[in-house]
Amino acid sequence: MFLLLIGIFLAGIALVALEDRVGINKTASALLMSVVLWVIVALSGTVPDITQPFTDHLGDVADTLFFVMGSMVIVQLIDVHGGFRGITDRIRTTRKRRMLWITGFLTFFLSALLDDLATGIVMIALLRKFIPDKNDRLVYACMTVIPANAGGSWTPIGDVTTILLWTGGNLTPLHQIGHLFLPALVSMVVPLGIATRFFKRGEDWSATPAPQKITLSPAAGRKSRIIILLLGVGTMALVPMFNEWTGLPPFMFLMFGLPLLWIYTDLMYKRSNEAGGAGRVTQVLSRVDMSTILYFLGILMSVAALDTSGQLQKASHFLSGEIHNPLGLGFVIGMVSSFVDNVALVAATMSMYPVDPSSLDFMMNGQFWTFLAYCAVTGGSLLVIGSATGVTVMGMEKISFMYYLKRFSLIALAGYAAGALTYLLLF
Repeated sequence: MFLLLIGIFLAGIALVALEDRVGINKTASALLMSVVLWVIVALSGTVPDITQPFTDHLGDVADTLFFVMGSMVIVQLIDVHGGFRGITDRIRTTRKRRMLWITGFLTFFLSALLDDLATGIVMIALLRKFIPDKNDRLVYACMTVIPANAGGSWTPIGDVTTILLWTGGNLTPLHQIGHLFLPALVSMVVPLGIATRFFKRGEDWSATPAPQKITLSPAAGRKSRIIILLLGVGTMALVPMFNEWTGLPPFMFLMFGLPLLWIYTDLMYKRSNEAGGAGRVTQVLSRVDMSTILYFLGILMSVAALDTSGQLQKASHFLSGEIHNPLGLGFVIGMVSSFVDNVALVAATMSMYPVDPSSLDFMMNGQFWTFLAYCAVTGGSLLVIGSATGVTVMGMEKISFMYYLKRFSLIALAGYAAGALTYLLLF
């Protein structure tokens, strides 16, 4: 049973990682893997009543999926109404090294607030506007992955894995921000410093493309864009406070902010007498990437099947026997997340090591969980396929696996190790 279930899981993860080569969408692989695993567990007879654990796990997964869906809709609403244009319009420099630092810090902080995947998409659109040379843009695109993952590690809404740790009761928002901001910052600054060697000092672009004009709905005036931006970003930024105050799942506050945006935009279009428009929430909902949502469903439910069958407990005993230091275990998990989906890794780790109030390492806000949040997210930068952000940027800019490996993997490793050392020295 152990070899069969683990073999199917590893085969599914391999298909996800080799999506481009095998030509099978990762969502199809993840969903098929989850169904096959649950069928085997159900038919094996090892779990007397499969309905109850399945329902419990599905409820936990639903919390994360609703949060991801709500975030995606809000970010799309802000973008389609030109809410991010105020950021892009203020970037004037044509100096290559200066632009690298500007985009790095911008990515770092946007990622912490919006999430690393959405930020990666926004930043690639920005880079296409300002950087005319394809070869130069590949450097900036690759260097978007590292700050995006670094920024996603120090807030509970910055990455799906940190959302898992937060909604699972492993970390609280204030603790995570206070302990991981400096390590994450170091893990970004070190690679940026090294990457400046790709450009000569004072090197400029010989020609700067004209700013791209964005066609917006006539209803979306400057005041409306600002209000939509503040409502959307404010909703996502206040989610941790809402959770601390009420104890309700984080997605509930997004379900509060989203209808406010919905009502405002509906009234805005009604006042302008504009019947249709790509900015209406109904239109934005139709463009939500359901493939990503279903992918997370497949991955998380696959891990849940391994947990229900007891296989993760066996793996836990093996890891505990081989790596006795919890912080060393977190560092290794971060390295592994460079080629294995970090969502699956963190979900598996949470199941293997339940929160233990009697342990300084494994209690809520314990050192292991804090260090794991840093390692699992930033470790995904070591390879371009190690994170959803990297895979997305890879596809948008047609970056090859070997291009990133030869030029940026060691840079990312230097940042990863420097950030980990910073955490160990401080805490």
